[in-house]
Amino acid sequence: MSKLRVMKYAAASIITCGVAALGIYLLWRYEYLSQLLCVDNFVGMLPVVLVILFTGATAALAFVPWRRGNLPLSIALSVVIVLSAVLYPNALRGNWWLDYGQVMTTEAQPDLTVYAPFTGEKTATLDGQATLKIDSDMPQLDGALALYPVYAAFAQAVYDRDNYTEDRVIMTNTLQAYSGIISGERDVIFVAGASESQIKEAEKAGAELVFTPIGREAFVFIVADTNPVDNLSYQQIKNIYSGKTARWSTLGWREGGKIIAFQRPEGSGSQTGIQGVMGDMPLIAPQPLPDRSLVGTNSLMQQITVEWKGVQPALGYSYKYYATEMYSNPHAKLLSVDGVAPTAENISDGSYPFVVDFYAVTNGQPQGNTKALIEWILSPQGQELIVKTGYAPISQ
Repeated sequence: MSKLRVMKYAAASIITCGVAALGIYLLWRYEYLSQLLCVDNFVGMLPVVLVILFTGATAALAFVPWRRGNLPLSIALSVVIVLSAVLYPNALRGNWWLDYGQVMTTEAQPDLTVYAPFTGEKTATLDGQATLKIDSDMPQLDGALALYPVYAAFAQAVYDRDNYTEDRVIMTNTLQAYSGIISGERDVIFVAGASESQIKEAEKAGAELVFTPIGREAFVFIVADTNPVDNLSYQQIKNIYSGKTARWSTLGWREGGKIIAFQRPEGSGSQTGIQGVMGDMPLIAPQPLPDRSLVGTNSLMQQITVEWKGVQPALGYSYKYYATEMYSNPHAKLLSVDGVAPTAENISDGSYPFVVDFYAVTNGQPQGNTKALIEWILSPQGQELIVKTGYAPISQ
């Protein structure tokens, strides 16, 4: 064998080993090696197929003799390599459809008047008088829908009723509340953590978002109460929302059919929550609904009990207080995760795996009455209202 031929085979072998190592790394990085037996659908298997095609085609091209007659084969292998590389990011997210059938649901709005400051029948109250009173320059409060009962209770306890006007406490939702604090139109907002897009929006505007943790809440997963599955592992949740697992039979419910995994709009508090659960694992793009009729009211808490082919196969997520108190569905249930239920005790002691802080967020360090209000929220009285509303205090 000529020296040139030996060098060619050595180079081809090095290239093959390199792409094989890359393929193994990608399969390991996105948990396909450890979870291959849990992949139960074609869309979920596509990243594995593309890695195999890329590796195989690259290895084959490296060993194809350099002859004119092999040009068509070399071109075909090159096309496979390029297409595999280009399509791989889409395959990781299952992002193949232009129309997803509106599977991303909006957050329904319950009756907020029952929590309004001074007039709401469900607004939490202190046992005694608040140690802080603000009768002028009242900070304007805004925030997430699920946290409105909390900051409305703060305002009722601290703001002077005679000087209070309704524009001091509003609820525009998480997305708009972040935009308001970034633009300087709000004094303080009450929300979960910011999404990457909200952080980038703040950086672009030159805003300094200051996050003060004030309470704790559980991020929960919800199914219909006819679903026999009561518990999912953290790994199973990641498998579902990364697209690997798409059938309830993989999770033990043989009659359940396809999992209808609903999602929320980008930038909403609960969508940021699922992104936090997934960590650095890509979140699958919303998949098409099997039938347009399942869109329904476009509210996740109502859609969770949709019926399809005689079963209720939906899965969704939210924050516990919203799902159980503000906009509950009597025919839905919360799942345990890794055998731990999202009870008040398990949230307080942190044994439930998806306990998250929620924040008072300001643009820059809080000043004046905004600073006084936040300091009061962190006091025993402020934490008392958080508990009475139905959340867990930050102090525990």
